[in-house]
Amino acid sequence: MAFNSSKNPVLPVSDLPRDEEKERLLKADEKLFHGSAMTKRGANAALSYMSCAVLLILFNKAALSSYRFPSANVITLLQMVCSCLFLYLLKRWKIISFYMGESLPTSDSNSNFIAFKTLMRTLPLAATYLFYMVVTVESVRGVNVPMYTTLRRTTVAFTMIVEYILARQRYTPPIVGSVGLIVLGAFIAGARDLSFDFYGYAVVFLANIATAIYLATIARIGKSSGLNSFGLMWCNGVICGPFLFFWTLIRGDLKMTIHFPYLFSPGFLIVLLLSCTLAFFLNYSIFLNTTLNSALTQTICGNLKLDSAGYFLVGSHLIF
Repeated sequence: MAFNSSKNPVLPVSDLPRDEEKERLLKADEKLFHGSAMTKRGANAALSYMSCAVLLILFNKAALSSYRFPSANVITLLQMVCSCLFLYLLKRWKIISFYMGESLPTSDSNSNFIAFKTLMRTLPLAATYLFYMVVTVESVRGVNVPMYTTLRRTTVAFTMIVEYILARQRYTPPIVGSVGLIVLGAFIAGARDLSFDFYGYAVVFLANIATAIYLATIARIGKSSGLNSFGLMWCNGVICGPFLFFWTLIRGDLKMTIHFPYLFSPGFLIVLLLSCTLAFFLNYSIFLNTTLNSALTQTICGNLKLDSAGYFLVGSHLIF
């Protein structure tokens, strides 16, 4: 349960401190260690993302491989629907707020969730998410797993470039050098599996660019819209949900789901429920980690997540 307080919130209502608040946090004992720009809260967000990501991969793998569920797109749609349902209930029960610094309502008079004008301001976020999702799905098909993992690690470099282009974000030489070492190490590790495929490589690099743009857009929209992580998730789900539904309908994924033999199997339903629940917390941690820390931090956390469970991605295209 979230409380309208900045002290030890389980699900913080406001996740993007203003510049003055950031200054206060960095000067206080909230810093992770001396000289670090990351607060304890930011470190917890990063660790939460990696934990949720690994667990979600395991449950998605169980649904898609162990039960042989025919469509990952339907799982993505169900996860998005469940996330919106969770957000709706939490908002109705006055547990969360969608705006930064907004106090929790004490009556039913505050019935509006997100103003239409604010919703329209998040359209770039929804567009980049759909682009990211479509390109990422295609990227897993063209190259082998070791080379795919190697090429995806270059996302950190793309993220740094995109952040500079969109927000003029500059990083210190030690950080730039560290990113260079990550990219160099990835190519050294994957050199033995090098099998050049222009189309496959091009799609993976396009997926890297799409990921970088998506994460940078989260940071940018989060600062300009006044929405916290819950608000950004709500807008993203409301806009992207209908597009994903029609996509699965046109492809015939929904028809395959109806005829899936284990659709009402208790074991499969439990796996699906846990997958949807974890997806909610994962998306929240992505938005929280990106807005509290940076798009670059989120990308590096994604690389660490790949180190733990990267090979499970072969059976699922639900890559976060």
